[in-house]
Amino acid sequence: MNPSQAASHEKIGERLIVYLIRFAGYLSIIYVSLICLFLLKEGAPALFNVPLSSLFGPFWYPIEGQFALWPLLLGSLTVTIGAALIAVPLGIGTAVYISEVAPRWAKEVLKPLVEILAGLPSVVLGFIGILVLSPFLRRLLGLPTGLTAFTGAVLLGWAAIPTIVSVAEDALNAVPRSYRDASYALGATQWQTIWAVTVPAARSGILTAIMLGIGRVIGETMAVMMVTGNAPVVPSGLRALFAPVRTMTATIAAEMGEVANGSQHYQVLFLIGILLFIFSLTINLTAFAISNRRLKRTERLLS
Repeated sequence: MNPSQAASHEKIGERLIVYLIRFAGYLSIIYVSLICLFLLKEGAPALFNVPLSSLFGPFWYPIEGQFALWPLLLGSLTVTIGAALIAVPLGIGTAVYISEVAPRWAKEVLKPLVEILAGLPSVVLGFIGILVLSPFLRRLLGLPTGLTAFTGAVLLGWAAIPTIVSVAEDALNAVPRSYRDASYALGATQWQTIWAVTVPAARSGILTAIMLGIGRVIGETMAVMMVTGNAPVVPSGLRALFAPVRTMTATIAAEMGEVANGSQHYQVLFLIGILLFIFSLTINLTAFAISNRRLKRTERLLS
């Protein structure tokens, strides 16, 4: 084969790879669009067939025609905010330690462990929560039951930490070494350099990590269904954190298999799915916007 033929075959192979990647990208867009259309088709009729007084009431009792979304929405927010308060400081602190402080041998041990934690199935986390975490918190806090929003927050915080650590560490590693050297040359200590130079320089990536971690918490189903008690009541005050709640994802997982196709209950469950889709889409678009802004800022600095 002469050089011209080899170059021609190489160009054909490159074009084929480009077309395959482009096709995969278009296919993912089509899939997401079809999912969105399906959710709208099945869930939007609930806004017309179910009285608004029922959707915005205080009770979720489908047998009596009560389909209040507030207990489920507030239950999800309670667990999500609690998990974020736990996962964000621990995740960012762990990422800073692995990236900036830990010796080489510790990085080689901690990084694989974080990846293993990220791959744990939800049902395994749920079993750990039921058998270990829930009884421990019940005895520690003197609660009548360990299946509470706080238990779900702790468990989901644990589940979100690996995502936050992985993305935040990559953002910290992407900070140019010259930033650190300049800080040391001015007489700053290691911790002053970390908190005044490295972390602010990686702020966009860290915010992206937080958004993705929160997205993981909102979309979690099996683990939160197993440890939160599944009580569809409206949370009130800080005491609600130590009482059973029910999240939107747990409601869909628990009731979709028994609901009659096309009924009001069926439509409301899909309406909950639409709300979850909107929340997840908003979080991912926010993370993308932050990451894109960081990329443009880096390009301006390099140009």
